[in-house]
Amino acid sequence: MTHDHHHTDTHRHTHPHDHHHAHSDTDIDWAEMAGHLESQAELLAPLYESALGWLGKEVTEPGLIVDVGSGPGVVSCLFAEVFPGARVLAVDGSEPLLVRARARAERQGVADRFGVLAGELPGVLDQLDYPADLLWAGHSLHHLGDQRAALTAFGERLAPGGTLAILEGGLPSRFLPRDIGIGRPGLQARLDALQEEWFARMRAELPGSVAEAEDWPTLLSSAGLKYARTRSFLIDLPAPASDRARAYAVEIFSRVRDTLSGDLHADDRATLERLLDPADPASLHRRSDLFVLGVRTVHTAVRPA
Repeated sequence: MTHDHHHTDTHRHTHPHDHHHAHSDTDIDWAEMAGHLESQAELLAPLYESALGWLGKEVTEPGLIVDVGSGPGVVSCLFAEVFPGARVLAVDGSEPLLVRARARAERQGVADRFGVLAGELPGVLDQLDYPADLLWAGHSLHHLGDQRAALTAFGERLAPGGTLAILEGGLPSRFLPRDIGIGRPGLQARLDALQEEWFARMRAELPGSVAEAEDWPTLLSSAGLKYARTRSFLIDLPAPASDRARAYAVEIFSRVRDTLSGDLHADDRATLERLLDPADPASLHRRSDLFVLGVRTVHTAVRPA
């Protein structure tokens, strides 16, 4: 799962929106979403590269980097590039996604220091041979019912002085102006509200779900970690959109329509249908005003030496 809580981009996961996931509520077939997860992470690579560059100033010469909820390994392989002296381990509950991660590592020439580990989080981390110098959880924590317990488990897998970095929160992504010339202005703001409700349902339905205020620095501190820091990173792909950005937007809006169909106002449903109709001049396939603008937030903390 490497996702995006942005409920609109996947990977925010792939929430309907960017929470970046979208599934029929909590039953997510990550393998089926592999192509979407890869294309999304590739499109957002500049954002991830900025985040990893920031981490590299704090985490110098890590021996082992663990990507928790790695999905198809796009970010895992970026770690291998940014930290050429590190061994990278991609951990995920979906073996088909890890097959893709390993293949990507081979294509990029980093397979000699790239490994995979399949199993359910956080328990599978007990199988680590060595503690991690950097443990990265990119939009995977919010798929675990008890996030506080998961953070504690993550922290226990760190070497003394090791860093835990979680990617959670940010801002809902934007793809279109407020007034797009069809339907009522403010479509994306209304979709955001519905997606927040969807995300709350998804969280509540997870096994062992525990309601938790999303005060990440405090939660990291409660896991026994120190020196919590937070930094947000921007993805800004202005109009006119590239083919990849356009395909990404179509994927996101398609998932929103399919996942939230029963909650949509009739007017907004009709607008979405037009946006997704390749034959419509006002569709995402043809619009000149389509862009991608989003913010992702990284929170870090260190295990005391």
